[in-house]
Amino acid sequence: MTENIISFEDWQKIDLRVAEILEVEEIEGADKLFKLKIDVGELGERIICAGIKPYYPKEELVGKKIILLANLAPRKLRGIESQGMLLAAGNPADNVCVLISPEKEISNGTKIS
Repeated sequence: MTENIISFEDWQKIDLRVAEILEVEEIEGADKLFKLKIDVGELGERIICAGIKPYYPKEELVGKKIILLANLAPRKLRGIESQGMLLAAGNPADNVCVLISPEKEISNGTKIS
Protein backbone atom coordinates (compact mmCIF):
# COMPACT_ATOMS: atom_id res chain seq x y z
CA MET A 1 0.00 0.00 0.00
CA THR A 2 1.14 3.54 -0.72
CA GLU A 3 2.59 5.38 2.27
CA ASN A 4 1.50 8.92 1.42
CA ILE A 5 -2.29 8.61 1.28
CA ILE A 6 -4.14 11.80 0.32
CA SER A 7 -7.76 12.63 0.91
CA PHE A 8 -10.32 13.11 -1.84
CA GLU A 9 -10.28 16.81 -0.96
CA ASP A 10 -6.53 16.86 -1.63
CA TRP A 11 -7.11 15.20 -5.02
CA GLN A 12 -9.68 17.86 -5.92
CA LYS A 13 -7.01 20.56 -5.48
CA ILE A 14 -4.82 19.04 -8.23
CA ASP A 15 -5.28 20.64 -11.67
CA LEU A 16 -3.96 18.33 -14.38
CA ARG A 17 -4.23 19.56 -17.97
CA VAL A 18 -3.30 18.48 -21.47
CA ALA A 19 -0.58 20.70 -22.92
CA GLU A 20 1.42 20.76 -26.13
CA ILE A 21 5.14 21.46 -26.31
CA LEU A 22 5.71 24.38 -28.68
CA GLU A 23 9.43 25.06 -28.21
CA VAL A 24 12.39 23.41 -26.51
CA GLU A 25 15.52 25.32 -25.47
CA GLU A 26 18.82 24.38 -23.92
CA ILE A 27 19.55 25.90 -20.51
CA GLU A 28 23.14 27.04 -20.19
CA GLY A 29 25.05 24.82 -17.77
CA ALA A 30 22.16 22.37 -17.27
CA ASP A 31 22.87 18.72 -18.01
CA LYS A 32 19.34 17.48 -17.33
CA LEU A 33 16.98 20.42 -17.82
CA PHE A 34 15.22 21.72 -20.90
CA LYS A 35 13.21 24.93 -20.99
CA LEU A 36 9.85 24.16 -22.60
CA LYS A 37 7.30 26.62 -23.95
CA ILE A 38 3.92 24.91 -23.77
CA ASP A 39 0.34 25.67 -24.85
CA VAL A 40 -2.23 24.92 -22.14
CA GLY A 41 -5.29 26.02 -24.13
CA GLU A 42 -7.49 28.40 -22.14
CA LEU A 43 -4.73 28.79 -19.53
CA GLY A 44 -2.44 30.22 -22.22
CA GLU A 45 1.22 29.61 -22.92
CA ARG A 46 3.62 28.80 -20.10
CA ILE A 47 7.28 28.10 -19.52
CA ILE A 48 8.31 25.00 -17.59
CA CYS A 49 11.68 23.44 -16.87
CA ALA A 50 11.84 19.67 -17.12
CA GLY A 51 14.62 17.22 -16.29
CA ILE A 52 14.14 15.13 -19.41
CA LYS A 53 17.20 16.14 -21.44
CA PRO A 54 19.03 12.82 -20.95
CA TYR A 55 16.00 10.91 -22.27
CA TYR A 56 14.58 12.92 -25.19
CA PRO A 57 16.17 14.82 -28.07
CA LYS A 58 14.74 18.31 -28.56
CA GLU A 59 13.35 17.46 -31.99
CA GLU A 60 11.25 14.62 -30.59
CA LEU A 61 9.55 16.89 -28.06
CA VAL A 62 8.19 19.69 -30.25
CA GLY A 63 4.50 19.05 -30.96
CA LYS A 64 4.23 16.34 -28.29
CA LYS A 65 1.19 16.39 -26.00
CA ILE A 66 1.92 16.03 -22.29
CA ILE A 67 0.07 16.07 -19.00
CA LEU A 68 0.81 19.16 -16.90
CA LEU A 69 0.36 19.75 -13.18
CA ALA A 70 -0.95 23.25 -13.85
CA ASN A 71 -1.50 24.60 -10.35
CA LEU A 72 1.92 23.87 -8.88
CA ALA A 73 3.44 26.97 -7.28
CA PRO A 74 6.03 28.54 -9.63
CA ARG A 75 9.65 27.73 -8.85
CA LYS A 76 12.90 29.21 -10.15
CA LEU A 77 15.28 26.70 -11.74
CA ARG A 78 18.56 27.99 -13.17
CA GLY A 79 17.07 31.50 -13.09
CA ILE A 80 13.96 30.50 -15.06
CA GLU A 81 10.51 30.58 -13.48
CA SER A 82 8.92 27.18 -14.10
CA GLN A 83 5.12 27.44 -14.16
CA GLY A 84 4.06 23.83 -13.67
CA MET A 85 5.42 20.31 -13.93
CA LEU A 86 4.99 17.66 -16.58
CA LEU A 87 4.15 14.09 -15.61
CA ALA A 88 6.58 11.30 -16.41
CA ALA A 89 7.27 7.77 -15.24
CA GLY A 90 10.57 6.06 -14.88
CA ASN A 91 13.59 5.17 -12.89
CA PRO A 92 16.75 7.25 -13.30
CA ALA A 93 18.82 4.34 -11.96
CA ASP A 94 17.68 2.32 -14.99
CA ASN A 95 18.04 5.33 -17.34
CA VAL A 96 14.31 5.23 -18.09
CA CYS A 97 11.93 8.19 -18.38
CA VAL A 98 8.62 8.12 -20.25
CA LEU A 99 6.41 11.17 -20.64
CA ILE A 100 2.77 10.66 -19.76
CA SER A 101 0.61 11.77 -22.68
CA PRO A 102 -2.96 11.30 -23.95
CA GLU A 103 -3.53 8.22 -26.09
CA LYS A 104 -5.77 10.09 -28.58
CA GLU A 105 -5.91 13.63 -29.95
CA ILE A 106 -7.48 16.02 -27.45
CA SER A 107 -7.55 19.79 -27.10
CA ASN A 108 -4.84 21.66 -25.24
CA GLY A 109 -6.05 22.72 -21.81
CA THR A 110 -8.44 19.79 -21.40
CA LYS A 111 -8.78 19.03 -17.69
CA ILE A 112 -7.82 15.54 -16.46
CA SER A 113 -10.33 14.14 -14.01
